[in-house]
Amino acid sequence: MKLEHLACYVRDLELMKTFYMKYFNAIPNEKYHNPRTGLMTYFLTFEEGARLEIMSRPDMEDVKRGLMQNGFIHIAFKLGTKEKVDQMFERLKADGYEILSGPRTTGDGYYELAFLDPENNQIELVA
Repeated sequence: MKLEHLACYVRDLELMKTFYMKYFNAIPNEKYHNPRTGLMTYFLTFEEGARLEIMSRPDMEDVKRGLMQNGFIHIAFKLGTKEKVDQMFERLKADGYEILSGPRTTGDGYYELAFLDPENNQIELVA
């Protein structure tokens, strides 16, 4: 079985599309728009075939979220080497992103970096 895609509602669809293109080389499809509901989406495809659907619509609700809550909590990208994780750390730090932890080796053996994207979703980068 293969996970087909994940989906995430976002406030600023274009900002988030640009973020994933800039930092993760995502390739977007053409924007879908449903004029009846106001839903707009992009499917972002990553190098090895994983896909993320980012969606926005005018009737979304903002709910206070914490880093320690039930439900999906982060998305992780495998960069392949510690050096690539370290390089991304320097790039994200220079661009002003909030770093949550790392780069570090975790208790379960991952070399990882955790940070928040432009809309405060947690992303992990692993070697």
